[in-house]
Amino acid sequence: MSKRLEILRASLAKKEARFNERLQNHFDTVKQANGQPLNDKRNGRATLNRWDKQNDALRTLESGIQRTKAAIEREEMKVASASSVSIPAFMQKAIADGLITQWRKFPRFFFVTGVKHGRIVLDEKTGLIAHRYLSKVSKEEYPIFRDAFNSLNKQSRESQ
Repeated sequence: MSKRLEILRASLAKKEARFNERLQNHFDTVKQANGQPLNDKRNGRATLNRWDKQNDALRTLESGIQRTKAAIEREEMKVASASSVSIPAFMQKAIADGLITQWRKFPRFFFVTGVKHGRIVLDEKTGLIAHRYLSKVSKEEYPIFRDAFNSLNKQSRESQ
């Protein structure tokens, strides 16, 4: 499970707890009124305004919960699409070690940790790897990218 998915699920739990708390607060407020302020000429409008504010807050929280649920669903779809790509064992080990990270938007592309622009591309049919956007890699980051790519490329050729 991805870290983003964990964060979204924790956020959903917090939002649902806040919604339940506000809903209970609203019920307590309505129960406390016991119908009396509505018949009162002086304070009836203020009570109705307070209830409207509470209802608006509940609607806002509900829409936030729905957005979070949609984001969780999107993230689960991204994780499922990323897992559908067959990755060789040496690439899996590099991901587990934290050397590279898989791009969920395009699961065949990998980023080297510590390098901003360069990408490693996996050809699923042949199992070979290539690089892209090497010209955008800065001079400071180039040795990191070079070492990671050469290591993975060597393992790729050995597995052939």
